[in-house]
Amino acid sequence: MTTIDLTTLKAAAVVDCRGSACPGPLMEAKKAIAQVKVGEVLEVLSSDPGTKEDIPLWAKKVGHEFIGSLPAAGYDRIFVTRKK
Repeated sequence: MTTIDLTTLKAAAVVDCRGSACPGPLMEAKKAIAQVKVGEVLEVLSSDPGTKEDIPLWAKKVGHEFIGSLPAAGYDRIFVTRKK
């Protein structure tokens, strides 16, 4: 398994959900994943702590790949690869 350096990863699309409460970030991610091609990465910026749990569960459920998350100044950067 290859380790991906999330600090240098360039996402095909970025969804800025900072300031949005649950379920807002998850809803925005669901819409945005359709805008990236299979194999590309979606980055979700979220200040809602529940998003770090919601996005990986959703990705697994629908067949995408949760790559990981990075803490930032007051928010998290969450990465998902579209698989289908």
